[in-house]
Amino acid sequence: MLKKYGIDIVERPHVKAKKVLSLTGCSGKQIVRSETKLVLRTHKNTFRKLADM
Repeated sequence: MLKKYGIDIVERPHVKAKKVLSLTGCSGKQIVRSETKLVLRTHKNTFRKLADM
């Protein structure tokens, strides 16, 4: 199907995650807060619609 549009399918190697992320302690709490603020700001209308259901 994609060949019809001139797109070649390329096999990519699987990249494993190298960094271990710990959400414990003060730095983990700060990461969770900042990511939550970003999600709430990005999807503000979606959360407003869900709240009004």
